[in-house]
Amino acid sequence: MNITKTRDNQTVTISVDGRIDSSTVPQLETSVKSEVKDCAKIIFDFENLSYISSAGLRILLGARKIMGDQGVKIINVSEEVYEVFEITGMSKILDVETI
Repeated sequence: MNITKTRDNQTVTISVDGRIDSSTVPQLETSVKSEVKDCAKIIFDFENLSYISSAGLRILLGARKIMGDQGVKIINVSEEVYEVFEITGMSKILDVETI
């Protein structure tokens, strides 16, 4: 998994390439924790994400809890990954946009 972060004023975009699973989630968690203190909004760009596990969903929910309802947005989600959000009910809790 590769993570790229870009900042535009108070918005941080975290782009993830690869898979978010139990072996890569610590890297994502570290990236998110380093940003939540210093920004107003986090955008997760999942255009190149091929898989997300429940551990990855936990990180997204944790970010939403810290940032608030409008503080987290997930964009460019593939049909396959979006299915995980729908099956788990996370599509109703998180702001998720498909490709």
